[in-house]
Amino acid sequence: MTDTLVDVTQDNAVDLTQDDAPDVAQDVAQEERTDAWTALLERLSRQSVTPGKHFDAYADVAWDDEAYRMDPADPRWELGPDEPLYHTAWYQAQPPEVRARMGLHLVVTKMKIGLQFEGILKRGLLEFAARLPNGSPEFRYAYHEVIEEAQHSLMFQEFVNRSGMKATGMRWWDQLGARRVVSLGRRFPSLFFMFVLGGEDPIDYVQREALRNSDNVHPLLERIMRIHVTEEARHLSFARHYLKNHVPSLPWYRRLALAVETPLILGTMAQLMLRPSSDVVKTYEIPKATIREAYVDNPDHKAGVRASLKKVRNLAGELGLITPLSKPIWKAFGIWDDAAA
Repeated sequence: MTDTLVDVTQDNAVDLTQDDAPDVAQDVAQEERTDAWTALLERLSRQSVTPGKHFDAYADVAWDDEAYRMDPADPRWELGPDEPLYHTAWYQAQPPEVRARMGLHLVVTKMKIGLQFEGILKRGLLEFAARLPNGSPEFRYAYHEVIEEAQHSLMFQEFVNRSGMKATGMRWWDQLGARRVVSLGRRFPSLFFMFVLGGEDPIDYVQREALRNSDNVHPLLERIMRIHVTEEARHLSFARHYLKNHVPSLPWYRRLALAVETPLILGTMAQLMLRPSSDVVKTYEIPKATIREAYVDNPDHKAGVRASLKKVRNLAGELGLITPLSKPIWKAFGIWDDAAA
């Protein structure tokens, strides 16, 4: 799926005075951007009802297939080399059945966090849609996305239920802060969609990497990931292009708030999505030194986090949201990449 809006150019054939030319050229460019934005929304909405590009959590996942049965001792649940914890001596010293159960528990926990995140996203999208006027093409697409995220949540919860494992998901203070995020859908959509990218981009990156090396992935997990990345491609495209279309016209104080809050959101969400939950750490008594070795002091993990945020970091730069004030925040969270910049 092509994920770009058409380029707009100034119409040089129009005979304009020197004073009027810039304003008219801007109007023409804005009109062409609007047409391209509407065309993108129509395409995304059409794909949301096209067989093979949209899915049902139960009709399109063979939950009762014997091949999809979840056995906590199945060695396919063991962590692979792409997971930082895999490389620690502590993890390698665990018995195979413990490694497998821990791996499944990590997946279950991320599924629970994922459905909680998508619950926030759905409520925020409904707030966003509620403020749209009649005839807005964004309305239809926003509801398609709500429906698709609801199907994802059904998939994730069914996976959690069938695992038989306890999964608490987000910490209570993260869930409390989510109430503010929901309201952003109505009062500050640009910040809301930056939050969407902060939660979705890292997971999308991890899942695509896993699918590229899926020879030893449990088939149920593979099926869920393939459905998820297929539909999330639309969601990410919408969020990115919404920001490209609306951020340039924001007043200065909104742009300032967006520049400062973007790295705060991305740094927090990446940590939530890409590290073991406190519940998993406590259940398997993972030593603090091991967590530090795998995630805090591990240059490979840090590079992976930066890579997972590459697209949204580039977008922030394109939108002029990386400023002398905000750049130190990117660096403080370890999500700035001097080489890429």
